[in-house]
Amino acid sequence: MDQHHLIVAIALIGLAGIGAQWVAWRTGWPAIALMLIAGIILGPVTGLLHPHEDFGALLEPIVSVAVAIILFEGGLSLRFSELKKAGDAIKRLVVIGVPVAWAAGAAALYYIAGFEWPVAILFAGILVVTGPTVIMPLLRQTNLSQRPKAILKWEGIVNDPIGALLAVITYEYLVQAQAGSTFIDNMIGLFFSIIVAGAMGYGAAYAVRWTFPRGLVPEFLKAPVLLVFVIGTFVLSNLIQQETGLLAVTVMGIALANMKLSSARTYLPFKENITILLVSGVFIILSASLDLDALAQFQGRWFLFLLALLFVVRPLTVFISLAFTKVPWREQIFIGWIAPRGIVAVAITGLFALRLDEIGYQGGQYLVTLAFAVVAATIIAHGFTIKPLARILGLHGGPSNGVLIVGGQSFSFSLAKMLLRLGVPVTIADTGWQRLGPARAAGIPIFHGEILSEATEDELDFAQFQALVATTDNEAYNALVCSEFAHEIGSDAVYQLGDAAGDDPHALSESLRGRALFSKGHGVEDVAAAETKGWTLRAIDLTIRHDFKDALSRLPEEADLLFILREDGRLRFITHASQPEGRPGDIIVAYCPPGTPELHLEVTDKADEEEDESEEVK
Repeated sequence: MDQHHLIVAIALIGLAGIGAQWVAWRTGWPAIALMLIAGIILGPVTGLLHPHEDFGALLEPIVSVAVAIILFEGGLSLRFSELKKAGDAIKRLVVIGVPVAWAAGAAALYYIAGFEWPVAILFAGILVVTGPTVIMPLLRQTNLSQRPKAILKWEGIVNDPIGALLAVITYEYLVQAQAGSTFIDNMIGLFFSIIVAGAMGYGAAYAVRWTFPRGLVPEFLKAPVLLVFVIGTFVLSNLIQQETGLLAVTVMGIALANMKLSSARTYLPFKENITILLVSGVFIILSASLDLDALAQFQGRWFLFLLALLFVVRPLTVFISLAFTKVPWREQIFIGWIAPRGIVAVAITGLFALRLDEIGYQGGQYLVTLAFAVVAATIIAHGFTIKPLARILGLHGGPSNGVLIVGGQSFSFSLAKMLLRLGVPVTIADTGWQRLGPARAAGIPIFHGEILSEATEDELDFAQFQALVATTDNEAYNALVCSEFAHEIGSDAVYQLGDAAGDDPHALSESLRGRALFSKGHGVEDVAAAETKGWTLRAIDLTIRHDFKDALSRLPEEADLLFILREDGRLRFITHASQPEGRPGDIIVAYCPPGTPELHLEVTDKADEEEDESEEVK
């Protein structure tokens, strides 16, 4: 293998992996499916990639380090405090469901797929993982009711490291058994390995917790130092006790997630970026290594195994776990069907498939192929049926076209009332109970608490909001809120009160703030002054008789457009940088000075209709 060809191979892997992620973002299709297709095209179909030949002896170390970092990232998502809030259903799915899924999956692999027991037990442990990288996008796209959504979300997060632990522990046992040890010796060696890995992982996490807050590592080096810590823990643990590195980094991630570390926000974005790169690379490498002819070796047994996994193992796991609970049968049926496997399952399988043959167990060469078959089958089966099944079972959540308003100010209540009048769901969030008094009196939904708190994500479902508007009297806080939730809601859907940066070198950077409301860029103080003078929001519906220009001509010269409500319920806020035009059927809302007459508006809410009827009766 010449150097030029290796560079081309690395470039192809990067382009295919990140390119698939980008296409998934643009189209909403599952990224894992696109990466699978890209890898198969580059590998078995065109022969442009031959990972075993291209990387040679480096292939296993590359995959090993990548999987170690992926498992560390998975461990970082597991917080014990959040697990307690997840409810009894999650605990039962972990305590009861994991052993049931492990045992039933191993039996299906042995009796149906034809694997020998050691390989079946190891692979069944990996299949316990329900793929948080796949289930989360599906949940965001489906708009489920709260309980089944929370159960599926937390099951995926919790089982992610658990499945890895089961696979690593099983592999440790197989290594001990292959050495000719007795059962008791195997269990002692396994226990010792777990202790070593646990101590190494917790020790590394504690070292990070001790050094970072004391200023021993500068901010710009914290993310790289953490990455080195993870790789170092993986390597050192393997040197002390062979094959304990994966277990150690998983423990390190879990331990670090449950330590209060103020600098976590510094390295988490970098950690996520590194994980995306590694996941994309590993997935392309493994899918390009697929031997499609290996499917013929199963002689149809793989298809029967997939049917058993979908229609027997998963439903059995859920029904046994959630028996005699408060979870309704409709939700149990839905949860019993939805269990897509994802990137973590394939990555771990690919690593152990490289090692099983080395310790004398047959079937390792088929594991990657079967793992991809499981991933493809579950993504297709669950991805295309989750919405229809939710609709049939009546598990659709509330509308997803709402607006979250942060700040209990006079302008906030005016905006909320206007949106509700137009049929747009609204929630007002503020830390002050008294400031939320007018909203409570008007029957407007509220969220009492700090919107930037980590617990907010568990208490407030952001999937219901199409936009966030920060309207507090603190421009910097508004910018912080928008910056925090731009990733969750979308950078083009977070807005704030506050002057646009313009050419002022002392103003907040555009990258650190939301889009400034109003085409004239009214600031916090401008709006506060306007509220005291009695400015109000006025709405005009655009019809054939009243086009956009005609509607604007009916507004006072001082008035400023705030948003346009499309016929399909989408909101387009007017900002200093984006000023969309209205179309027939839209409703435009403007901020007008006192004395502006009530403008023609055909849309009225039920409260207005009832009030009109009562006036007629009087």
